[in-house]
Amino acid sequence: MTARATLATARRVLLQLRSDHRTIALLMVVPVLLLTLLRYVFDGSPATFDAVGGPLLALFPFTTMFLVTSVAMLRERTSGTLERLLSTPMGKGDLLTGYALAFGLVAVVQTSVAATVALGPLGLDVRGSAGVVVLLAVLDALLGTALGLLLSAFARTEFQAVQFLPAVVFPQVLLCGLFAPRESMAEPLQWLSDAFPLTYAVEGMQIVAASEQVTGELLTDLGVIAACVVVFVALGSVTLPRRSP
Repeated sequence: MTARATLATARRVLLQLRSDHRTIALLMVVPVLLLTLLRYVFDGSPATFDAVGGPLLALFPFTTMFLVTSVAMLRERTSGTLERLLSTPMGKGDLLTGYALAFGLVAVVQTSVAATVALGPLGLDVRGSAGVVVLLAVLDALLGTALGLLLSAFARTEFQAVQFLPAVVFPQVLLCGLFAPRESMAEPLQWLSDAFPLTYAVEGMQIVAASEQVTGELLTDLGVIAACVVVFVALGSVTLPRRSP
């Protein structure tokens, strides 16, 4: 890996995103609209919005970044761009790290916008600091990016890439503790929940929403998420095929 190749990849991805207005709308506008919709769904019960708004502030960036990244990387493969890039001195690690860096910068903007709207006009009440909320949301977005990069290697068409959303993301959503306490689940589901990275993202947001303190449990959640990002990018660099499907 070289810094020059990685930064060149990140710059190219950001330039492509700048001209893709629909993707920008998906990343920047849709999470805000969904949070706004949720706020008024629970208009008569602000406490309920406070309870679920924080975890969803982690879930929305994770989901959108997973979807966009997996499709974007697959397009690189199907268009032949990936094969041409890998015929140069650029390696798979340069490519995937550049993608992660580019979408990481996008994630900072995305989560900053969503958190500003949620904590401001929508009145989401969290006890923790706004900085920790944004940090956790950015890590969750990076988690979705890294997982999308990893799984895109196993898809041959954009439709197959989208199919990973219900196959991989939805089970994590159901078992992450958002809809029911994990302690009340059947024991095998608790084990499965412990293995899912999204569990730690939602748990971290729940801790931030309930406490002003940066607890050891919160630091553990942040560490697990960051470690998963690194592992998924590393695995993606190993599994990414060099030839177009």
